[in-house]
Amino acid sequence: RSRTNTPLQAPVTLNDPKYVEATGKFAEREMHQGGALDERLTYLFRSVTSRAPAPAEFVVLKNLYARQVVHFQKNPEAAVKLLKVGEVAADVSLDPVELAAWTMTASAVLNTDEALTKG
Repeated sequence: RSRTNTPLQAPVTLNDPKYVEATGKFAEREMHQGGALDERLTYLFRSVTSRAPAPAEFVVLKNLYARQVVHFQKNPEAAVKLLKVGEVAADVSLDPVELAAWTMTASAVLNTDEALTKG
């Protein structure tokens, strides 16, 4: 896809129910892969970009995930609400707080310029 400066792209890729649902399913897949936090973050990033994250990118991702965990621990109802978006139910075997945090982290990676416009 070519680059765009339309202000409508971000609201769609961040908020449209199909995008949110797809991001949640991507997060579920990542969680089922297992491994330590650093391995999961690298897997997530590599799955989207086909490369390992640079050290600075990795720090940003790790901090983002940590902030999301704290947010959803303080607001578990927000995690449940996020995971109800879409038509396909979230995997109930996974911790909703952790899944919501991974969903938001995956969303951030999927909404980078590299993911949206490079191919």
